[in-house]
Amino acid sequence: MSTKQACGLTVLRIAVAVVFLMHGGQKLFVLGFHNVTGMMAFLHIPLPHISAIVVSLVEFIGGLMLLFGAGTRLAALLLAIDMAVAILKVHFGHGYFLPAGYEYALTLLLANIALLVAGGGCASVDGAMAKWK
Repeated sequence: MSTKQACGLTVLRIAVAVVFLMHGGQKLFVLGFHNVTGMMAFLHIPLPHISAIVVSLVEFIGGLMLLFGAGTRLAALLLAIDMAVAILKVHFGHGYFLPAGYEYALTLLLANIALLVAGGGCASVDGAMAKWK
């Protein structure tokens, strides 16, 4: 991979990280598990309280992992699953276009798949660990 490609992946990784940090942070620190649980129950997600905790933590911790490029592929996998469920359970019935459609969630799903396949690029803990070994 060229340096330019690696740096491009880094830009993508950081952009996606910020989005998930913000959404996970909102769930954890603004809405709280109680309100996220209510949303999960409304959407008929199994085990809504556990699902609320898992989704909130995956988005926040996954966002942190992407930000630092630590465990990029694992974080990207979990966040891609998060977005696939969001598309199927929340957005798909509203069509493609925003405000309620699935275009944004699809973009995040595909960005995470790209990071899963290609890795996090340069300036990452993953890259530093690979060089150190």
